[in-house]
Amino acid sequence: MIIALAGRRVDAPGAETPRFPPANVTAVQERLHRLLVEQKAQAVVCSAACGADLLALEAAGVLGIRRRIVLPYARDRFRATSVVDRPGDWGERFDRILDAVEAMGDLVVLGYAEGEEAAYLATNRAILEQAAILAEQAQQAVGAAVVWDSAGRGADDVTAAFLQEAQQRGLTVWPVSTL
Repeated sequence: MIIALAGRRVDAPGAETPRFPPANVTAVQERLHRLLVEQKAQAVVCSAACGADLLALEAAGVLGIRRRIVLPYARDRFRATSVVDRPGDWGERFDRILDAVEAMGDLVVLGYAEGEEAAYLATNRAILEQAAILAEQAQQAVGAAVVWDSAGRGADDVTAAFLQEAQQRGLTVWPVSTL
């Protein structure tokens, strides 16, 4: 099984609506580990933001599962805007994982400009497309993991958009709760 994944970032301090409380990091990582084992994952394809992405990538690394990362724009800018802007050791985790994945040739950088409106939706599509490529090469099926609070935030919710795109492609979807 090749798993395409997207999900919530860890909540910022003082978040009005809890979507991924920092206190739930360990529980979410355990859920992701369990999902990868249960689905006999051979690869995980996702981005690398703090929260769901990095936790899935860590779990895959522990299990010896191939990891492919898709970033919308340059690594250093993504790190600044989607990783280290939340409390925790996310920057160190990001650097360690990205170094390993890049060394294996599994880092895809789409080349969008930071702040470009379409960048994250395009990243969703690229994650699903990269998963399909790996699945074809390995003669495996593709499924999608959506790591979230099961509540959309409105029109700009990139995680909800990922879920919708995965469903439109007819993929099996596994929700993983962040709450």
